Amino acid sequence: MKFIIEGISQLTEWFWSRPILIVLLGGGLLISIRIGFVQLRYLPFILKQTFGKMFSSDVGGEGSVSPFQAASAALASSIGAANIVVAPAIIFTAGPGAIFRMWIAAIIGAGTKFAEIVLGIKYRETNEEGEYVGGPAYTFKKGIGGTLGKVMGYLVAFFFMIEILPSITLQTISAAGPIEQLGISRIFSALLIAVLVILVVYGGIKRIAQITEKMVPLMAAIYIIAGLIVIFMNIDQVPNAFRMIFVGAFNPRAIGGGFAGAGIAALIKAGAARGCYSNEAGMGSAPYAHATAVTDHPCRQGMWGIFEVISDTIIVCTISSLVVLVTGLYENPDMKDIGVERAFNSTFGNFGTFLVSLCLFLFVLSTIIVIVFYTEKLGEYLFGIKVGKIVRSISCFMIVLGGFVSFDNAGVFLDATLGLVVFVNMIGMILLSGEIRELVDDFFKNPKFYHKGKK
Repeated sequence: MKFIIEGISQLTEWFWSRPILIVLLGGGLLISIRIGFVQLRYLPFILKQTFGKMFSSDVGGEGSVSPFQAASAALASSIGAANIVVAPAIIFTAGPGAIFRMWIAAIIGAGTKFAEIVLGIKYRETNEEGEYVGGPAYTFKKGIGGTLGKVMGYLVAFFFMIEILPSITLQTISAAGPIEQLGISRIFSALLIAVLVILVVYGGIKRIAQITEKMVPLMAAIYIIAGLIVIFMNIDQVPNAFRMIFVGAFNPRAIGGGFAGAGIAALIKAGAARGCYSNEAGMGSAPYAHATAVTDHPCRQGMWGIFEVISDTIIVCTISSLVVLVTGLYENPDMKDIGVERAFNSTFGNFGTFLVSLCLFLFVLSTIIVIVFYTEKLGEYLFGIKVGKIVRSISCFMIVLGGFVSFDNAGVFLDATLGLVVFVNMIGMILLSGEIRELVDDFFKNPKFYHKGKK
């Protein structure tokens, strides 16, 4: 068994270091070029239409939930434990320069996520219950068409479903871990999470959207404000932190320390891969939520994908990374997994542990709520609406399982299946990139949509 795990681990390591990064960064760059770098060219307009209209009810078109509610659901999935633990951990692995590479990957990823959502809206449909459904599986089946489209749609849905199911258990374990520090057993935490998730997901996408649109801003605000306080209390170290990020991005050895041996290739891999884990650009997950949104044009909803990448990676992940840098904890390798907690403790004392535990719990709880919904929709696409509901029940059982088991080697299998999801999804996106360009031109060159929104 150990031999098999090591073999899968080595194969997965190679898969993520070459093929995945080629399609993720290369394919993402190609998509960004074809759509004219919408994420940068129209950034002021996008910020106005997203951050400026988060709670606006002035929308047109058809759908089940508001644009912000759909974005909140998708963001609930991407803002998770990775933002607190994994993002700063890359500093210990590849040095501060990896943060700069993560930003670059985020800029490219913003274009990819925009494109995923645009196509998700274009090819969405209604199911037997009259609900809007969509995502890469539907996009490839209808957009690429033929046998190839059907096979790609099936593969991207199947791989994603078998990746999410064990991930739910791991997410539960990661949420229960910090709570255990407060004297609450993991079994009780898992059961509590299961009950909370069931109360939400069995109300359908409308209840999920109603909860996440309140939960996501609240939990993000708590973490961002607390992180900014830590940074402000170490304001004299902020210039040096940014110096290490920018210098380390191009000359890792100039920074020194235990990570001085990290090369440019390691920085690119760490930044891009962790960026994908964090904001989910390239996974094709967000369109399953965004397909339910009320919108008058695919590109208008696509802008919320850029909003998600900015919120998730540029803001939250950067704060996590900076608190580790400005407090000097990056110099201690033993702080790799608990750096953020110790950074918060340096400012808030033992209350810092509570803050991090609370944020981790809320981040992971919101993620589990949404990915349980994703598994239902994936099961529905693969086997029909009735089986989709059965898959939803199985997903809830996987939460309970998190109170009793330990998936020591699950990360290897999750990385492997996630790599397959990303690879198939990005190939499909590249094949359909011409259609994305047509929709971009239709929106930004049409006064009915673009100029109206500028007023």
